[in-house]
Amino acid sequence: MTHSHDHHHDHGHHHDHDHHHDHGGLFHTHAPAGKMKQAFFLALIILISELVFGFISNSLALLADAWHMATDVAAIGLSWFALVQAKKPPNKRMTFGYERAGILAAAVNGLTLIVMTVWILYSAVGRIIHPETVTGMGMFIGAGIGLVVNLIILFALNGEGHNLNVKAALLHVIGDVGASAGVIIAGVIIYFTGWQIVDPILSVVIAIIVAFSAWNIIKKSFHILMQAAPYDLDLEEIAEKIKTVENVQGVHDFHIWELGSGQKFFTCHIVIPQNLRISETQEILDNVNKVLKTFDIRHTTIQLEGTNTTHKDQLICADIGVEHPRHHH
Repeated sequence: MTHSHDHHHDHGHHHDHDHHHDHGGLFHTHAPAGKMKQAFFLALIILISELVFGFISNSLALLADAWHMATDVAAIGLSWFALVQAKKPPNKRMTFGYERAGILAAAVNGLTLIVMTVWILYSAVGRIIHPETVTGMGMFIGAGIGLVVNLIILFALNGEGHNLNVKAALLHVIGDVGASAGVIIAGVIIYFTGWQIVDPILSVVIAIIVAFSAWNIIKKSFHILMQAAPYDLDLEEIAEKIKTVENVQGVHDFHIWELGSGQKFFTCHIVIPQNLRISETQEILDNVNKVLKTFDIRHTTIQLEGTNTTHKDQLICADIGVEHPRHHH
């Protein structure tokens, strides 16, 4: 199903400059790059202390926690880097700016959590088959330091979780708070009962909980990277609302995607009567953009077409991916 348009249609582009105060995305003036920097150095302190006490106590749970902490340090560092990148303005090469750096960071962070889970499961099975002696007190001290500092990081970053990049970094920290608390419990149990197997069992439980959350972050970031329509939008509903605007006779070739966490972009073709003046078409564009604003869509590009345009009335363009399509926008 191929089709072509002539290029003499009015073409409307709308960009709402109030989006700096929008509730999604990274354009907040309080983008938490500074907080992420603090979190990075705090996480580094935990990593060093957990490695030291992990080797002293020979605790897999604490070493697993330290390995987890190493991914935390990398995750927070990556998030911090992405937040700094996202502040860069668009340029001739990166016309959309660097907002996506945060989504890439979130995807990488999620994938490292999955890799970490596999490593912990492998190590834990080995420990269950061949138990090793663990000293409870070393676990207790190492994990105690981790728990306290991680809670400080969580408290510092609290409220920034609307951003998928920050959320991925927070997930590492939340997983580590759970891990530290679990290691403390295991340390106490081993200290009083000598029941060594609690160490690998607990590390498996922690790893699985973190893996489930990581999968959710991976899914969301890949959803955005694949230019998918945001979950909270119903394309049919948007099309019906646009058709209620006066002089709009049809709407097709919908494209809705997110640049980052919360910044929605939209393009479509709208069929209007053939003989309207430019001032009248501008009014149509303004009214369509008002409708789109109610769906929190503020970056729009709308192509206007006359009723004599030969075009299949399909919401979604069927020619994307078809070899050599004759599809001109």
